[in-house]
Formats: sequence, C-alpha cells, structure tokens
Amino acid sequence: MNPDVAASLKELSNTLEGIESVMDLDALRANIAELEAEAAKPDLWDDVEHAQRVSSQLVHRQAELRKVTELRQRLEDLEVLYELSEDEDDASGLAEADGERESLKKDLETLEVRTLLSGEYDPRGAMVTIRAEAGGVDAADFAEMLMRMYLRWAERHSYPAEVYDTSYAEEAGLKSATFRIDAPYAYGNLSVEQGTHRLVRISPFDNQGRRQTSFVGVEVLPVVEETDHVEIAEKDIRVDVFRSSGPGGQSVNTTDSAVRITHIPTGIVVSCQNEKSQLQNKAAAMRVLQAKLLARKKEEERAELDALKDSGSSWGNQMRSYVLHPYQMVKDLRTDHEVGNPDAVLDGDIDGFLEAGIRWRRQQQSAA
Repeated sequence: MNPDVAASLKELSNTLEGIESVMDLDALRANIAELEAEAAKPDLWDDVEHAQRVSSQLVHRQAELRKVTELRQRLEDLEVLYELSEDEDDASGLAEADGERESLKKDLETLEVRTLLSGEYDPRGAMVTIRAEAGGVDAADFAEMLMRMYLRWAERHSYPAEVYDTSYAEEAGLKSATFRIDAPYAYGNLSVEQGTHRLVRISPFDNQGRRQTSFVGVEVLPVVEETDHVEIAEKDIRVDVFRSSGPGGQSVNTTDSAVRITHIPTGIVVSCQNEKSQLQNKAAAMRVLQAKLLARKKEEERAELDALKDSGSSWGNQMRSYVLHPYQMVKDLRTDHEVGNPDAVLDGDIDGFLEAGIRWRRQQQSAA
C-alpha cells in the first residue's frame, strides 16, 4: 500500500480509537440494554413523560453506537478497497477509495467534536432566547432571521423544537423570542452560539437604501431537568426524638413520639409532632426535608444558570458577523471560521460554525 495512504489510514484509525475510548462502547451497550429492558415493561406508558424520556434516550444511544460501529466498518472496508485496487491496478477503484477516505475523515472529525462535549450541562436540551439589540427595525428583522436559522438547524437534524414565547416588533421582525430544542447535546452544541451577532446589509427598511449594521443577542441555557424526589443518605441526617407538647407546655403524649431531623451537610432542621407515632412523625419530617432540599437544589440550579449568562454589550461581545453587502460572508470572530454563502447559513447550515466553536472553547479551557 502507498506509504502516504497507509499513514493516513493509520491516523484515521487512531482518531477512531480515541473516539471509541471516550464514548466507552461497553458502557454504552450496557446502557442500551438497560433502556431496552425498561422500554419492554408492560406498564411503561402508565407514566407518559417517563416513557417518552426512556424512548428518546434509547433511540439516541442506539444511534450513537450505530454511528461509531459503522465508521469502524467503513474504515475496515476502505483498507480492503485500497488493497484490491492496488493489486489490480484499478485507477477508478483508487479514485473511489480516495473519495471515501476524505468522506470518512470528515465524518470522524464531526464525531470527534461530540467527544469534546464533557460539561455537566452539555448532554441536555437547549433553551434559546434571542433579543433584538441596537439597530431598530433591522435588528428586529435580524432577530427573526436568526430564530428561523436555529429552527431550521433543528429541523435538518430532526430535533424537536418548541417555541415558548415571541414578542413581535411593531414594523417587522421580533423584539425577542424563546424556544426550546429537545435533543441530546443540544445545549453542548448551541452553547457556543451565545453572544452578540452582527448583520451588515443594505436595509430593506431604509428609503434611501443605505447600509445598516444591526445587532442581536443570543442567550443559550441548558434545560433544567425536573426532579420530584431527593435521595437522602442516612449518614447525612441526625434524628432526635422528644415528647410532643401542646399549648402552655402541656403534655400531649406520654411517649417520646415527636421527631426532629437535622440534615448535617446543609444544617436544615425539620420536626414533626402531629402524628400519633414516632414512625409516622419521622416519615412526615422526611417528606418536609425532601421538599426543602428540592427547593434548595432548584435555587442553586437557577444560580448556576444565571452564572452561565453572558450579558456583554452589542459592540464588545460580538461573536459572529453576517455581511450581505458590499460582499457576502459569514465569519466567526473567535474561531475565524467563515463561509461565503450567507443564504445557506441563515437556512440552518451552521454545523461548521458549531464544530469550530466547540474546538475553540476546548482550546481556551485547556489554555486556562
């Protein structure tokens, strides 16, 4: 085999091995088996929300495994195709193999980006808010263009999307919009879109046909997962019992049936003495403690989400420029990734920008 081709195939194999290692295929197969067992339960659809979550996770995990196993098979088939074509001196076979090698390289690079999404919130769905900033009616129109761009991106990938709120501007476009994209790693992918987007074009709303620059802010947050139960380890609580008492200190019961529970990690203290037995009081106090811990957890999650927000100014926080005049170019100002076809980008073809942004973010994190 040609030494250059052999070296290229070896590099592709090493990249794929790295992807397989990060994805942990044995753990992935085990997870699929668990989800399949859960999906096979006859009472699965008694809880529709749980059933939908299980089904969605199963489809996604199966697709992940299928994708990486198909890439491995394609690489093995490619090696055979090169060997046969060289043995038979088949020029057309070699040309086909070269084309497949480039295609395989591109697909591996795309999957490799997925392995860079290791943040705590990255696997979640995305909540996207778009707001028109400086630029008047052009900014409102641009906001609507960006909303369509993201919804078209979701449609291209068959990701479910739901629009929660749209505030329309008076003349055209949107003041703001909020929508949710429900897909595994939607947040990890779209989080690099956060920031200020700039549009330069001849304004269709200007009677004199002047060039207008407008700005739109994009905020991307992970979808908060609903939790209706909090596990409490026995080692994390201290249970004290005491005698129930009524008004004026009068004894209600002659036994120590009242219960006070202290959650040691947080210092939260709850007590219950209205039930007839110590066991009932303890169960009631645990329910109260769970509710308090759940509320505390949600407050912490809200604080974490607030910390993820980026509220820079229109000029100082620009991350991408869409130029429609005097030339045609969309350029990411952080990664220098650029495309000369704005129409395609605004129609949802943004995967190249997402991949470049994810790689750039990882480089920034590594440097820090």
